[in-house]
Amino acid sequence: MNRREFLRIAALGLGGLALNPLHSLLQLPEFPESSRLGRILSDQTVVKARADIDSADVGLLNEDAVVPWLREVTGSRPLWDQQRFVETPDGYVYAANLQPVENRPNRPQTSLAEGSGFWVEVSVPYVDLVLANPPARSPWMKHTTRPRLYYSQIMWVDQIKTDEQKQVWYRVKEKYGTFGDIFWARGEAFRPIQADEITPINPDAQDKLVVVDLNHQTMSCFEGDHEVYFCTVSTGGKYDAQGNPSEKWATPVGKHTIWRKLVSVHMTGGTTGGGYDLPGIGWTTLFSSNGVAVHSTFWHNSYGIPRSHGCVNARPEDARWVFRWTMPDVPYEDGDVTVAGMTSTKVLVRED
Repeated sequence: MNRREFLRIAALGLGGLALNPLHSLLQLPEFPESSRLGRILSDQTVVKARADIDSADVGLLNEDAVVPWLREVTGSRPLWDQQRFVETPDGYVYAANLQPVENRPNRPQTSLAEGSGFWVEVSVPYVDLVLANPPARSPWMKHTTRPRLYYSQIMWVDQIKTDEQKQVWYRVKEKYGTFGDIFWARGEAFRPIQADEITPINPDAQDKLVVVDLNHQTMSCFEGDHEVYFCTVSTGGKYDAQGNPSEKWATPVGKHTIWRKLVSVHMTGGTTGGGYDLPGIGWTTLFSSNGVAVHSTFWHNSYGIPRSHGCVNARPEDARWVFRWTMPDVPYEDGDVTVAGMTSTKVLVRED
């Protein structure tokens, strides 16, 4: 969709949903048939003949291209922390350049009780959006002609409509941190999140503790002395974009207490050239007063090395588990809780 088409559709705001051009432009793509897929995260990503960065180039993929993910292998990329590559039918792609995704369209709901809504998670590699309330307000919306949501992002549905072709559309928005943008998108691209998916895991366990290890880029969950969960993460680095020492984006070392949890939130921070503006960040567990959190990540696959602006970037499944296991619990409809006092789970960030 080019800029002219996007502006024309956005101006219509989906109207009465009797728009044949909109129906054809925002069809869900025919993604490759594979149980596991990868979405290209950066433009002009090279496909290599072998799992070796020095092997021959056999292809070039643009951002958001979706390829079958056959297997992940250890290869060779000298001087880089990660040596992982993903085998595709056409060659090997450096794993950090691929978001692991699935293509699981759903049968959408066709009605919604007045005043109600529900949380949804994107269950396809990506879904195109049309702005329901132009003009665009969010910084990311002002710098794109192709607004999309990606696999694992979470939004709130507050309206459902069916067009003349019997296609169901969800009106999706953000509840927290929002600039006010509201969108229409194809309903089958979203998986409804059920209330039991955010119920606490082992809520009666004593002495829960989350340990984030900056040296090893790992996160462990303990019940007393027993480790019950482990994963790799990406924390904030101690260097700026030019490689100079800097504490600006470092994850704060020390003992912390979880003070707020949100099913989804819009995250914005930094400045032009070094900032970020990200909608629909799922399973956010805040533990530092300056906004540092454990949260789901869809924009990189570099777990095991520092990559964030201070937060603890986690795979969606890891962020969701920690969200459910830590206290306090979160009510479904609100999708948000703020803690007063010191009764919630502790987080220890260490670098020894």
